[in-house]
Amino acid sequence: MNALPRSGEVLVVGRAASVQFLSPILFRVIRVHDWQTYAGWVWLDGYQLDAAGDAVARRSLFVQVDGLRMAHQPPRRNR
Repeated sequence: MNALPRSGEVLVVGRAASVQFLSPILFRVIRVHDWQTYAGWVWLDGYQLDAAGDAVARRSLFVQVDGLRMAHQPPRRNR
């Protein structure tokens, strides 16, 4: 992914995005901060998702944009 993620997108965040993610997670973006960081890195706010697409934790991540991948969004359950 070369472009910045957008609000609402679901990403796979793994080791290519940051060494802290030994196991990839699904992450729904709420906000992309415009804070000045190292070239190619960005701060994201959003929700970590489980396999069903439900939010399990709110998180702020510092990641490399080129290491992010778009995820196939899990089906939404009717509530």
